[in-house]
Amino acid sequence: MIRSLLAATAVLSLSTAVQAQTPAPQAVQGQPADVGLLPGAELSADCGGLNNLAGRAWCVTAPLGQVGALADAYIADLATKGWLAAGGDENRVVLIKRRDSGGCDGMQMVAFYDTAKTAVAELPAYLGFATVPGDVCAQAAAEKPASETTPQ
Repeated sequence: MIRSLLAATAVLSLSTAVQAQTPAPQAVQGQPADVGLLPGAELSADCGGLNNLAGRAWCVTAPLGQVGALADAYIADLATKGWLAAGGDENRVVLIKRRDSGGCDGMQMVAFYDTAKTAVAELPAYLGFATVPGDVCAQAAAEKPASETTPQ
C-alpha cells in the first residue's frame, strides 16, 4: 500500500522500526501526539502550501524519491507506540490506537506532492498527519449495518 502511495495523483480526503527518533524541539500546534521528526524528514509548517493543509495538519517534507520509505518508517515507529494501520487508500493511511479507558483514537497520514510539477525524485513531497476527532472505534461500529452488529 505504501509503495504505491505516490504512484497515483495525490488526492486528499483529509524495514524495521526506526530506532533513533529525533524529537521535535517542542510540540508544534496541530502536531499529533506520538508523531515527531524522524531521520530524513524536515518540518514543513505550511505543508508546502498545498491542499489547504496549513493549520489543519502537521506536515513533514522529504524528496519524492524518499517519501515512500519515510512513510513506512513513520508507520513502523507509530506501531511501537501502539498505533495500528487500520485502512486507507493509495495516498492515505488511517491509524488507530486503543485507549486504556475504552474506545480508540484515530489519526490519518496523507502523502502528497505538487502535481503541477514534474514528478522527479528530487521534488519535495509531504506527509501530513492529523487526528481524527472523537472515538473512531465507536464511529466504525455505528456505521456497520445492523446485520453485522446484531448477534445471530
